[in-house]
Amino acid sequence: MRDIARFNLPARLLHWTIAAMVLAMLFIGVAMVTSVAHYHTLVALHRPLGIGILVLAVLRLINRWRHQPPELPSDLPSWQRQAAHTSHILLYGLMLALPLVGWAMLSAAGYPIGLAGSVVLPPILPRDPGVYAWLRPLHTVLAYTLFGIILAHLGAALMHGLIRRDGVLSSMALRLTASKTP
Repeated sequence: MRDIARFNLPARLLHWTIAAMVLAMLFIGVAMVTSVAHYHTLVALHRPLGIGILVLAVLRLINRWRHQPPELPSDLPSWQRQAAHTSHILLYGLMLALPLVGWAMLSAAGYPIGLAGSVVLPPILPRDPGVYAWLRPLHTVLAYTLFGIILAHLGAALMHGLIRRDGVLSSMALRLTASKTP
C-alpha cells in the first residue's frame, strides 16, 4: 500500500461544488434555449449560478496558487502530462470567461443581472446591441467548448481510476479521511 498525495480539502470541496454547478448550468442553458414556457425561471437560475461559478473559480485559482496540486504519476507519458496541463488551463479559463462573457452580453443588451432579491450587479459594458449580437454566439460556443473539455476531463479521470489505478482520481475524491491504494 502506498500513500496517495491528495489535493487539500478546500480544493476538493471547490472542485466538486463547481462541478455540480457547471453541470446544472449546462442543463439549464440547454433548457433555456429549448423552453419558451420556463425561459424566465431558467434565466433567473442561470444568472446567479454563473456568478457563483465565477466567484468559486477565482477562489479555486487562489487556493491552487497557494497549495500546489499533487504530482502526476512519474510514468505518465509526456503527451498526457501536457494534455492534463492544457485541459486544466482551458477549464479554468472557461470557468472564468463564460460568466464574464454572459455578464458582458447581458450588460450590452441592457438586462440587469439579479442575484437575489434586490441585489443586482452593475453592467460591465455599455448598452450596445451590436456587441450583444457578437457576444451571444460566443457565449454558446464557449459553453459547448466547456462541455467538450469536461467530457475529456471525465474520460481522463475514469482512465486514471479504472485502468491505470494510479491514485490520480483518488487525489480529488471527496473523502474526508486519508485514503490508501494497493
